[in-house]
Amino acid sequence: MKKIAFLLIFVLCCFTFSGCGSLYNYTKDLTSYDMDILYDETKHALTIQQTTDYVNTSNNILSYIKFHLYPNAFREGAKAKVVSVQNSDLAYPNGESYGDIKIQSVETSGESADFEVGGEDENILTVNLKNELYPNDRAIIYIEYEVTLANINHRLGYGENAVNLCNFYPVVCMYESDDFVCDLYNSNGDPFYSAVSDYDVTITYPNSYILASTGNQKTQNFELVKKTNILAQCVRDFGMVLSKEFQQKSGVIDDDLTVNYYYYNDENCDQTLEFVKKVMTFFEEKIGKYPYSQISVVKTNFVHGGMEYPNMVLISDNIIDDETYELVIVHELLHQWWYCVVGNNQFDYGWIDEGLTEFCTVYFYEKHPDYNRTMSEMISSATKSYKTFAKVYESVQGSVDTSMNRPLDEFATEPEYVYNTYVKGTLMFSTIYDLVGEKRFVNALKYYYENNLYKIATPSTVIQCFSRGTGKNLEDIFTSFLDGKVVIK
Repeated sequence: MKKIAFLLIFVLCCFTFSGCGSLYNYTKDLTSYDMDILYDETKHALTIQQTTDYVNTSNNILSYIKFHLYPNAFREGAKAKVVSVQNSDLAYPNGESYGDIKIQSVETSGESADFEVGGEDENILTVNLKNELYPNDRAIIYIEYEVTLANINHRLGYGENAVNLCNFYPVVCMYESDDFVCDLYNSNGDPFYSAVSDYDVTITYPNSYILASTGNQKTQNFELVKKTNILAQCVRDFGMVLSKEFQQKSGVIDDDLTVNYYYYNDENCDQTLEFVKKVMTFFEEKIGKYPYSQISVVKTNFVHGGMEYPNMVLISDNIIDDETYELVIVHELLHQWWYCVVGNNQFDYGWIDEGLTEFCTVYFYEKHPDYNRTMSEMISSATKSYKTFAKVYESVQGSVDTSMNRPLDEFATEPEYVYNTYVKGTLMFSTIYDLVGEKRFVNALKYYYENNLYKIATPSTVIQCFSRGTGKNLEDIFTSFLDGKVVIK
């Protein structure tokens, strides 16, 4: 996320595998989510029945399971803010608005279960299990709840043109280091960290809406409503967008990938669809095969430039010029590879997906000179803007922390996060590209992707894969950037 600030700076100045079947050869079992959803247009609310079939992939015996409750970050009085002060007016065009999630009942193994909504900010649902859950065993958790939407141009909320339904459901917290990871929502970056799972979602909504989503849809039309069933396998997250304004165009790449464009107010819709196809084709060649059967680009009301979800990217309708609109599309589509397939902890290591995604965006334009952007110009612009940021920040604050391996809540401001994650991340990968050359760098992209499909990449993973993929020991270069020791000239 948070693309628009850095992207505007830019404007201004051999392997294959088939579908998700490969994952099931790699992972014995996945956690799955089954949801039955009713959208109430009048109340701007979702009534949901959710069954989570959770697999204990840890080595520990569990007596409880924890879920993130991201919608509670939108409630009145929340400690964790969903937008920064400078973005508040754009996010809330009609004034401050609130939403939340109310857990009504929980069952495990078919019986009523003890549960608690708590955490630091009512952000965690803890479900106590009837029986201890051993490694590789499964637990069935049934939850009934209601989500009330805020009037906000954000991942979750309703705006003038669309209803964004992302990060709306209780999602199991990752388990590592003998505990569940329960980080708070944060207005900096994307505060999400999750494993790939299977989804079977049915949503009922007024028939005046068109639905874009993760996964593959089958829709039944009734007199007043539509009912859409969505199946999504091996995806790291799940999202939907509803709009009465949507028009849709679709195309096909290589007979096995459907490309959808959901839009309104786009006189160049055919050109946009062809651009999306060009981007997807290019990165399938340079990185690796996109493993799903559809990708949707969705124009919607959104406070930032764009946001990625598996099989679906959101592009803000606030972007008014075509060049920036296309640039954001490139960045968000790249996240299908970097984060959606090759995952990472976005809360602790945002540079892993954002820095690499931003540099690969630069690389796309370098290889497509007809768009009148060159790598040298874009990197020069990024270098100048970063040096200006560091100078101004130091003069105001007295010092500047340029380290990159920091969680979101350790960045004091949004600009500090953006410049140390996006801009400096771009410069780091640009330095490596210049050192090893295009051929070795592309080989490293392929190696990194192939060896981390559906997994969670860590800083050491990135360093090892790029070193092996290029045939060069890159540890010192990565470390100097990540620790803030490198001097940007």
